[in-house]
Amino acid sequence: MQMTTTYQTDRLQLYPLTVQDAAFIFELVNTPEWIKFIGQRNVNSLEDANKYIQKILDSANISYKVIRLKEICTPVGIITLIKRDYLDAYDIGFAMLPQYAGKGYAYEAAKMVLDTELASGSHDKITAITVSTNERSIKLLEKLGLRFEKQIEDAGEELLVFSTGAKTN
Repeated sequence: MQMTTTYQTDRLQLYPLTVQDAAFIFELVNTPEWIKFIGQRNVNSLEDANKYIQKILDSANISYKVIRLKEICTPVGIITLIKRDYLDAYDIGFAMLPQYAGKGYAYEAAKMVLDTELASGSHDKITAITVSTNERSIKLLEKLGLRFEKQIEDAGEELLVFSTGAKTN
């Protein structure tokens, strides 16, 4: 299920990832925070970034939205929805360029996506995963209303699973 809607908030616009975002993705996936908390993606050139983006675009289970500042259209981060084999619901994720972290953009964008996706009826629940050392991510997930559900292991790494829980009417 691709996340195809374009979202807008007061300060942000979220657009589907395209190959034109290669320079931004190259920068983002090579930030120390991405590498520490998400992992090395071996995107070492713009050509690698294009291949990385194409792999995302070719998957029906992965959707990336580029978060852009509305007034100047600058890309500042991403929001993702990914259906992972080891989770029972789609996983929401977020990452920001360091110079835009701590300004509320990730919360604003993730809240818009969560609210819209849950209200649409296409998801009963949305999950999120993080490592226990990513305190900023955990705080943001809790602020978004996700609750700790369980701890799992994937590829030898301990992950915390948070979820929105069952949708209530």
